[in-house]
Amino acid sequence: MSPIATRMLVVLTGALVALALSGCEKAMQDMYNQPKYKPLAASPFWSDGRSSRPEVAGTVARSGGASAGTSSGRLGQLPLPMAEAPVYPVDDNGNVKANLAPDSPKPLTATNPLPIDRQTLDRGRERFDIYCSPCHSIAGDGDGMVPRRGFPHPPSYHTPRLRNAPDAHFYNVITQGYGMMYSYADRVAPNDRWAIVAYIRALQLSQDAGLEDVPPEHRADLAR
Repeated sequence: MSPIATRMLVVLTGALVALALSGCEKAMQDMYNQPKYKPLAASPFWSDGRSSRPEVAGTVARSGGASAGTSSGRLGQLPLPMAEAPVYPVDDNGNVKANLAPDSPKPLTATNPLPIDRQTLDRGRERFDIYCSPCHSIAGDGDGMVPRRGFPHPPSYHTPRLRNAPDAHFYNVITQGYGMMYSYADRVAPNDRWAIVAYIRALQLSQDAGLEDVPPEHRADLAR
């Protein structure tokens, strides 16, 4: 290639690069200057003239303060509302371990208040598959798609420790979080938490059922 052709190629390449960079800058400016309302700005769209809308009933705020918006909520995290009872860890036998502090509340042993019927289990399965199965897996053995990609494995529901844990333990873990798991109080309504607990019990039974757990009219089907 002649020197003149080489220079022309260099100039053309430089022009194309400059054009591409200018397009990127325009795209960046479009991202910075989006058509949006600033906090507390007026808006004719709503009858009260405000662009900032009141919180939906049952909203649980995750973070607040000047740094929350620029830190994706990592800074200024707010405490959760008081739950019905604290989260108690359970020992290897599933017994709730009481806090050793003198003024600690007594361990909660409440059972699921929902009727354990097909409707409850169907709802629990739906919510479980959405919110829980990515980590806990659809079988509840802790081998979900998220841990398979490097996240710490949660414990299996089929261990003696969690088989014997009270219903309230699972409910409060969903509400307040536990270990690596954060709270799902802002995602899962209280009744849905209990429905999930009911479905967890069904998963546990599915992996540890004996012949005596099968209705008599269906036991012959197993024999065949």
